[in-house]
Amino acid sequence: MSESTQSRSVQQIEADIAAARQRLAGTVDELQHRTAPKEVLRRQVEALRRRLVDATYTPDGRLRTEPVAALAAVAVALVGLGVWRRTHN
Repeated sequence: MSESTQSRSVQQIEADIAAARQRLAGTVDELQHRTAPKEVLRRQVEALRRRLVDATYTPDGRLRTEPVAALAAVAVALVGLGVWRRTHN
């Protein structure tokens, strides 16, 4: 055994073990929080929201008309297709 190991008391070793156990419990709690389905969904929704804002606004906050117009055209086309399918069935 090394000199530093021999000079530590049982109480010091137990205190180190308790501290390590506390750190490990905190790490497990953090991992549990990060992997919870609601938290994963929240992060995905936030990332999607950020991508949508980045795609539709310039860095200085102005609306990008081309992507917005394209999204509106797609939405109108999908609604039109849905109406057409309902009336022709």
